Amino acid sequence: MSELSLFFAQNAASDTTEEFVVSQRFKDTEGKAAAWKLRSMNEDENQECRKAATRKIKGKNGTYSTEIDPNDYMAKLMTSSVVYPDLKNSELQRSYGVLGAEALLRKMLLPGEFAALGERVQALNGFDTDMNELVDEVKN
Repeated sequence: MSELSLFFAQNAASDTTEEFVVSQRFKDTEGKAAAWKLRSMNEDENQECRKAATRKIKGKNGTYSTEIDPNDYMAKLMTSSVVYPDLKNSELQRSYGVLGAEALLRKMLLPGEFAALGERVQALNGFDTDMNELVDEVKN
């Protein structure tokens, strides 16, 4: 097997999934904190989230520029990574009186829980590695 074959699609690890307790407020039937199921995504999916969070801003002289809303992007990244609970479930959304997965997530979670989920999703998708750490790792 050549060294290049290490990078073939069939040899790459598939999506990573993990369980994460976002909040102690959601209990299972045994009274334990219910774990959410999260998954990693590929760059194509990330681009879809980024594109959906991009808005055109009208500038001077009628020119337009694009701007990514970081809060909207993060919410889309998070909802795309959450496998369970199903944030697109209409019954779940209705129970919170909202429409849409991002609105549901914002309504379900306390600010600290929302931030913790965001950090975990970023780490799961490879955004947790500091560039200086990568440089040091490459040097060694």
